[in-house]
Amino acid sequence: MTRLAVRALLAVVFWPSLFFFWFLGPFVFLLLSTTSSEVCPRLETRSEFLAAANGALPMLAVQSLVYAVPILCLALWERLLPEPARARHIVTCVKLFAVTIVIGALWAYGSSLMCDGYGQAFFSPLWQWTSYLPLVNIAISVPLYVLTFSLGRTYSTREQVSAGDAAQPDQTVS
Repeated sequence: MTRLAVRALLAVVFWPSLFFFWFLGPFVFLLLSTTSSEVCPRLETRSEFLAAANGALPMLAVQSLVYAVPILCLALWERLLPEPARARHIVTCVKLFAVTIVIGALWAYGSSLMCDGYGQAFFSPLWQWTSYLPLVNIAISVPLYVLTFSLGRTYSTREQVSAGDAAQPDQTVS
């Protein structure tokens, strides 16, 4: 498989995953989180709350893996076409992505521990501060989205095709 074909395959994975997972995904998860408020009145004990919050951890892990697809594509593109300047940008993307994952997990986990169904704080009031984490996450995600989009665009453009990557004319053997 030639480098050009691998680059094209990465582009086919990168762009839909960037659009559907990163741009539409947060809206879907926001809708799911606002409709899950019916769970609070059904939980009465601290152990039930912890079980519900801990039950969300595997979903958070899967969500993080799905969101990592564009970052993985960027890392693979860098392996195909190494360039130090872009490598530093990809490292920045990975760091920003890691921060957004941690903040998102804290928000999702913390928001599941805030209510007890009777209006009482079930755990430390510190968990109520997690309601501000989506704003922090947005402030970090915007530069991450812009950087990832621009890197994806530079990696998937045809201008990057070198003479060695260009398709050779078919030569038939007689």
